[in-house]
Amino acid sequence: MKFEHHIPTGILGRYVECFFHFDQHESAHLIERFLPDGNVEIVFNLHDDPQFIYDNATLTEIQKCVNVWASGVRTRPITIPSGAGSRMFVIIFKKGMAHPFFPIPMNELKDNVVQAEVLWKDEITLLRERLLEAATADERFVAAEKFLYELLIPTNSPRTFVEYGVSRILSDPTQTRLSRLTEEVGYSKKHFINKFKQDVGVSPKAYLRIMRFQRAIEEIESRDYDWAEIALDCGYYDQAHFINDFRTFSGFTPVEYARQKNGNLNYVPVDKG
Repeated sequence: MKFEHHIPTGILGRYVECFFHFDQHESAHLIERFLPDGNVEIVFNLHDDPQFIYDNATLTEIQKCVNVWASGVRTRPITIPSGAGSRMFVIIFKKGMAHPFFPIPMNELKDNVVQAEVLWKDEITLLRERLLEAATADERFVAAEKFLYELLIPTNSPRTFVEYGVSRILSDPTQTRLSRLTEEVGYSKKHFINKFKQDVGVSPKAYLRIMRFQRAIEEIESRDYDWAEIALDCGYYDQAHFINDFRTFSGFTPVEYARQKNGNLNYVPVDKG
């Protein structure tokens, strides 16, 4: 498999986590569950065959994704192809920082995967063509950066207090308390929640829950399975609260997740290929 990775610098470095491109992806399974990670992505399918989103329970196709699509912040898992044999180019935005590139409030993308032409019309189609024509990794990355520079509207940058809220949640989701965070940002609770939704996609409470869940799966990967201790360390009131949130975000209990995971924390095989 060919894999290429790039981290933008300069002004884009504030907003974009990375670009990556892979060709002939290898996977031992065909379908996987993609867990909520707080990210917003633009995905370019560089093959002609469409990709699909499947029902989490029945694995039947419920949405077809063609050429390019955008994925908003998710509060529940989605089931997708593993990408075996595929060729993709992906733009991943830094958490909470995608808003300046999108023509709609981010909460309209919550739990949605949208065909990118709806958002950026012909421009995104032209970028896909340039990615297909590019002979080298550098040409692909330059084309993607040029596209994003042209989209960027500095006046649409995330509000300072929203950016602060995101950074506080990310710094330690296990200890962050929303009442204290609202006091720190200096705005009313209602105003803070509304603007956070517009810029990030979900409420501060929902984002904190997602990040707390992410901390939990990192703990599961790095230590013995003492569920009560993991629940406490990750900021849950008790083990029942931990299990309930875990099932909401993954569709699995922690025990089921630990049994089924395969090293990529947010992508869990749900078939044997």
